[in-house]
Amino acid sequence: MCKGLSNLPSSCLEKAKEMRVKLSHLADHKHKVQDGKILQDLETLLNNKSGLQVFRGFLRSEFSEENLEFWLACEDYRLSPSNLQKTKASSIFSQFINADAPQEVNLDAETREALLSVVNSPCADTFNKAQQRIYSLMAKDSFPRFLRSNHCLEAIKAF
Repeated sequence: MCKGLSNLPSSCLEKAKEMRVKLSHLADHKHKVQDGKILQDLETLLNNKSGLQVFRGFLRSEFSEENLEFWLACEDYRLSPSNLQKTKASSIFSQFINADAPQEVNLDAETREALLSVVNSPCADTFNKAQQRIYSLMAKDSFPRFLRSNHCLEAIKAF
C-alpha cells in the first residue's frame, strides 16, 4: 500500500474502494442505453456524494447543469415539510420553470403547462412528473456522454 494511504482510516479506504467499484461498473455499462440499466446506474451516481460532484463538474463543463440542479431542487422539495413547500415551489418556478428563468429546464409544453396551472397551490407531488422527465433526459443524454468523458475516466483513475 502506498505510504500516504496507510495513514487514512480504514473507513475512508473502504469508501474509496466502494466508489471505484461503482464508477468502474458505470463505465463498463456505458454502451447499455436501455432505460432500466442506465436509470439504475444514474440513480447510484446521484445518490453518491463523490459521484454527484464529478457528474456536476462534467455538466458544468458542458454548460448544462440546470437539469441536475432542477432534479436536486425537486428532491429537496419532495423531502421538505409541507409548511416549507410553497416557498420552495416558488423558488423552483422562478429558477427553472418560468420562461425567463435563469436555469430554465427543457420540459415539454404539456408538463410545463401542468406545472404553471398549480403554481399558486403546490402539493407534495407537484414536481414528480417534471422531475421524472428531467431524470429520463439525463439518463438518455447527459449520463452516457458523462461515461465517455474524461471527467468519468479521471474519477475512476483517482480511486
